[in-house]
Amino acid sequence: MADDTEARLAAVPEPTTSPEGADTYLERRTLRRGSAGWLLLTGLGVAYVVSGDFSGWNVGLAQGGFGGLAIATVLMGAMYACLVFSLAELSAILPTAGGGYGFARRALGTWGGFLTGTAILIEYILAPAAISIFIGDYVESLNLFGLTSGWPVYLACFAVFIGIHLWGVGEALRFSLVVTAIAVLALIVFALGAFTEFDPSNLDDIAVDTTAAGSSSWLPLGVLGIWAAFPFGMWFFLGVEGVPLAAEEAKDPVRSMPRALSISMGILVLLALLTFLASTGARGADAIKDAGNPLVVALEGDSGLSWLKTFVNYAGLAGLVASFFSLIYAGSRQLFALSRAGYLPRFLSLTSKRKAPYLGLLIPGAIGFALAAATGNGPRMLNIAVFGATISYALMALSHIVLRRREPGLERPYRTPGGIATSSVAFVLALSALVATFLVDKDAAFIALGVYAVALAYFAFYSRHHLVASAPEEEFAALAEAEAELTRD
Repeated sequence: MADDTEARLAAVPEPTTSPEGADTYLERRTLRRGSAGWLLLTGLGVAYVVSGDFSGWNVGLAQGGFGGLAIATVLMGAMYACLVFSLAELSAILPTAGGGYGFARRALGTWGGFLTGTAILIEYILAPAAISIFIGDYVESLNLFGLTSGWPVYLACFAVFIGIHLWGVGEALRFSLVVTAIAVLALIVFALGAFTEFDPSNLDDIAVDTTAAGSSSWLPLGVLGIWAAFPFGMWFFLGVEGVPLAAEEAKDPVRSMPRALSISMGILVLLALLTFLASTGARGADAIKDAGNPLVVALEGDSGLSWLKTFVNYAGLAGLVASFFSLIYAGSRQLFALSRAGYLPRFLSLTSKRKAPYLGLLIPGAIGFALAAATGNGPRMLNIAVFGATISYALMALSHIVLRRREPGLERPYRTPGGIATSSVAFVLALSALVATFLVDKDAAFIALGVYAVALAYFAFYSRHHLVASAPEEEFAALAEAEAELTRD
């Protein structure tokens, strides 16, 4: 029976093998295992997102008013919660650096894996570029070193923080945890101060558009405003799904991944609630809806909190640095996994003596810097990143559904509460959020589609014929196919 099984495994059509021996190929593409426990992984999950609490979410007030953004945030929070629970199960099954791409590869085949991985890559290359611009704006507004926002600041951001990542993953994640802790503490201090000025009448002070269907003081832009606010409700959670990308560098990923994802999501929900209510209640939804620094604007009503404004300004810079730093990490690991498996040029997955994917860090960094320096349009790049994110969410949720139905007997050390019903909620809400991106910025959505089309052409005509069988995600898929053959017989 064992011989028969081995024969069937050998007969399964595999992707192209690497041009060198499998062992040598993977030795040159190895990450430092056991570098991150659940605490560092939790810090990573919060770090991805924390800058969104300091800026960006408030534009949703202009799209839907307090009520519209509140409902959108609840729905997007539900989407992320359902997605995180689904990813916790998937990451325990497939603890590889591929993250969402690896899950989709197992469930949806090579095309599904590439579609998901490309969407994630769009998010994690564009978002740091946008955040580097915001960091420049903060540096200028704080008059740090007499610098103004521009390419020298962007270059310094990429050079310094990529350098820390090249030093080593353990050092990088510890740095990220410290900066993230500062930003989280600042948000709590801000909320305590802002709540002393809280006035419920400030929440619904945006002028009502009487021509909008279903408009009211709570929904000044009508029912459609709820949908238009979806992308901004996402800003309180955008990026937390990147935690599984650290799976190969985690200590006991089967246990630590679900724990880190759940705790990260709990912290982010609390921060979203505090930030949203404290900001709008202290100064008014109308006053902060277009502000580049809404937390500082929220404190302008009382001179007695001037010290807190200065504190929040500096803390906002810390929050941006935390997200910038962690998103660089996520992008490099996604690029590493796709390259190692042959979906992207293989040389991009080479690792250094310190087990860092140096080209996976340097090349996306160079692209991000070039985009930031050439355009200076942070909001547009973030909108493109959000578009990529929503596609990946839908595909990752679908992967959970497919694996539950197709492989019900698969060993699952962690099981998603609610099962398929939970991932189905994430899938439907992700598709709704994808459509909502066209309501906010059509140009950004079509730019993202153009990038997607170019990537898919590369995959269709070249890389899908040159995949690497010895890559972990491909081996998992080959084994699953062989087991399916045995079941059918």
